Amino acid sequence: QSLRANQQSSMNVEYYHGSEDLGLFDYVGPALIGFFVFFFVFIVGGVSFLRERTQGTLERLLATPIRRSEIVFGYLAGFGLFTILQSLVIASFSIYILGVFMDGNFFYVLIVTILLALAALSLGTLVSAFAENEFQMIQFIPLIIVPQVFFSGLFPIEGLGTWVQVIGQMMPLTYGAEAMRGIMLREASFAEIQLEVYILLGFTALFTTLNIFALKKHRRL
Repeated sequence: QSLRANQQSSMNVEYYHGSEDLGLFDYVGPALIGFFVFFFVFIVGGVSFLRERTQGTLERLLATPIRRSEIVFGYLAGFGLFTILQSLVIASFSIYILGVFMDGNFFYVLIVTILLALAALSLGTLVSAFAENEFQMIQFIPLIIVPQVFFSGLFPIEGLGTWVQVIGQMMPLTYGAEAMRGIMLREASFAEIQLEVYILLGFTALFTTLNIFALKKHRRL
């Protein structure tokens, strides 16, 4: 027994990714960064677009010859500049101030957080088209944001039913969180996260297209 104990004490453990000091927070940290980016952009973008409609700005634009697609792309471009800045602040503060473990390329982290922000922005503006006031916009949080927390990988779902995992695959934060973990914990290259990047781009394109069709109830052009 003493010989076995000596062998175990002299055993060297090498970590391919991370170190023995990593804890639970280091594992969920990348997903939390993605979640906060998604949550804040969804709320700010949705409420801002809703105010444009309730204050009459959107209706005045719809009264001009401008196409619906031009209006949607214009709003997304304007809000998009703010979301890029917001993503940069959240990611930088989490990694360099709060000390969330980071073993990859920060530029790739920015790419994923910006794509998550754009997906959240396009989804928020889409949802705001069906809200009559800011209170109704807030009521969409349990329907849109809360499921992302439980099904996107913040909590293990491998042992749950297949239908739960299928729901998780239909949520943007699932792919954002997976890409963030790959970059920050496993030092993933762009080639290793490109599938998640393309899927996030697909979500943004889908929500943007639905935004254009959602404006049909205000004007047919």
